[in-house]
Amino acid sequence: MRTRRFGRTGLAIPEVVFGGGWVGGVLIHTDDATRRAAFVRALDAGIDWIDTAASYGQGESERTIGRLRAELPAARRPRISTKVRLDTESGEPVADQLRRGLQESLERLRMDKVTLFQLHNPIAPETGGGSVGVDAVLGAGGVADGLDRLRADGLCDHVGFTALGDAASCIRVVESGRFDSAQVYLNMLNPTAGLATRGALGVQDFSGLLDACRRHDLGVMAIRVLAAGILATDVRHGREVPITAEGGDLAAEERRAAAVLAAVGPEHGTRAQRALRFVLAEPRVSCAVYGMAELGHLEEALAGAAMGPLPGAALDALQAVWDRDFQS
Repeated sequence: MRTRRFGRTGLAIPEVVFGGGWVGGVLIHTDDATRRAAFVRALDAGIDWIDTAASYGQGESERTIGRLRAELPAARRPRISTKVRLDTESGEPVADQLRRGLQESLERLRMDKVTLFQLHNPIAPETGGGSVGVDAVLGAGGVADGLDRLRADGLCDHVGFTALGDAASCIRVVESGRFDSAQVYLNMLNPTAGLATRGALGVQDFSGLLDACRRHDLGVMAIRVLAAGILATDVRHGREVPITAEGGDLAAEERRAAAVLAAVGPEHGTRAQRALRFVLAEPRVSCAVYGMAELGHLEEALAGAAMGPLPGAALDALQAVWDRDFQS
């Protein structure tokens, strides 16, 4: 497994990171033997980083990781990134929520500290509806201050945030210099994070985000690289939880998927491999967080990564599809 530089952290991260989330769900929805087999196979292949969150399976992903990680000698244990989602309506101080969330995650993970601890809420101009406002992130006593204290206390090595919600607000957080990494939505159905402008695309606009991350040397974890599986298969699994404005219209997403997959033909791999190779073609990305539902999906990802990034001709074909907003 090739590695990439993870921003200013000084870390090398595998270009494919094991996604421990709900959508793929191999660490949540399968039997213990399958979970263990996926865990060990990923490590054997050089994927020594797992990304999870407290909310994935109501803690089940973290519990599985903690149990399986404890079975291994210390030198073989993977690095872990996890996330906390703040309750913006609770009235509990932000610092207290962050500390409690991390301590509970560490208990489930059976760890003293994690490599990376991240804010999971979307970012918005103002706090509300589950989103955290920029001032609540960067202001005195806010998220950044609380994360700094956790890092100073040795509970995490680095801090990051999920760059969903309002793009301009996310860019302000990047530009603050308070965070080491960002999780960025990027796939063939919504490539806007990598674009200077959205252009003709009728999808949520994250344009300029990867450029901002590069300017400020943040590590970038690309998320939803398979668009909740829509790029990988026509079979719907019922876990296609939308996290962008356009993501809730599955029929429209499927039409977009058909257009980009036709443009990048089967000579470039399976559907999932084409989607992964698109993200790996983006040099501003440190890693692709790859969720899977079964062992075969892991083997497919490993083979896709071995093929390398999509070539320029395939990327040009995708650009032509985006220029006409996925229309034939």
